[in-house]
Amino acid sequence: MMSKRCKYALKAMVRLARSYNQGFLSTSIIAQDENIPKKFLEQILLELKRAKLVNSKQGTAGGYYLLKSPDDVSLADIYRIFEGPIALTPCVSLNFYEPCDDCLDEATCYLRNELINVREKTRRSMMDATLTSFLK
Repeated sequence: MMSKRCKYALKAMVRLARSYNQGFLSTSIIAQDENIPKKFLEQILLELKRAKLVNSKQGTAGGYYLLKSPDDVSLADIYRIFEGPIALTPCVSLNFYEPCDDCLDEATCYLRNELINVREKTRRSMMDATLTSFLK
């Protein structure tokens, strides 16, 4: 299940996508429009900024904006920042691989082989779900 932090990050990113190339959005506007607690949103936006998905401009006319086109930011990008791996077990993760303690032979593991299929289907779906697809 997606955490509230990840859900709020997704909502904030979709809100920024609605205003892509139209200037900056303040945290107050995003928080109000998306019903996100402002302090929580500020922390989320800082994480998104560290991940180089958004940037900000200081000042009265400043705020946050997307660094990439909404077509180029996927649910998988956001999910990995806030939730970590998409895989159900560490032994099938692409970015966070770890061998399982209880597995004697990964090559013949009946769980691993099927969980790789599940990971790939999930990953493809999450990669296909771009910010643009949430705007429809």
